[in-house]
Amino acid sequence: MSEETTKTVEDYLDSDNFDFEAFEPVMSETIGKIAGALAKAQGEMTMVEAKSTNPFFNSKYASLASVLETAMPALNKHEIALVQGNRWDNDNNGFYITSMLMHSSGEWIKSEIRMPIMKKDPHGVGAATTYGRRYLLSSMVGIAQADDDGNTGIKRAPRPSDQVNKKQ
Repeated sequence: MSEETTKTVEDYLDSDNFDFEAFEPVMSETIGKIAGALAKAQGEMTMVEAKSTNPFFNSKYASLASVLETAMPALNKHEIALVQGNRWDNDNNGFYITSMLMHSSGEWIKSEIRMPIMKKDPHGVGAATTYGRRYLLSSMVGIAQADDDGNTGIKRAPRPSDQVNKKQ
């Protein structure tokens, strides 16, 4: 790893040649209006129901549609728009999902999550995009998901009870 990649934000701030444009802002200069509107919207949101079924794991999960169904009416009522997208970072060879909440006042909050692409094909990109949008929106607006579908993104070691059941 080069010395440049191991520097922290504090290292840059302490140096005389700090490039403020190297760090993209994650919110507008002020956020008082969007924070107040988001607090009101959150008071109207409920936990997202796990309505979808993952046939591979025989589990229920909250789909992106369910998260949007829960969040959007309250956000829109309080004049908050949602924009989600993705980007590829050639420097870091990473796929990122971005979400921005924008208030009618012009204030905004943005977040980003790096997502692995498990299969290098359109389905893999689509799955990473959907997962990223769902998780990022949920975390940004503070709603919980009843979700045990996260297991699809990782390989799970067999549980001891699985081994016992196979022997019987």
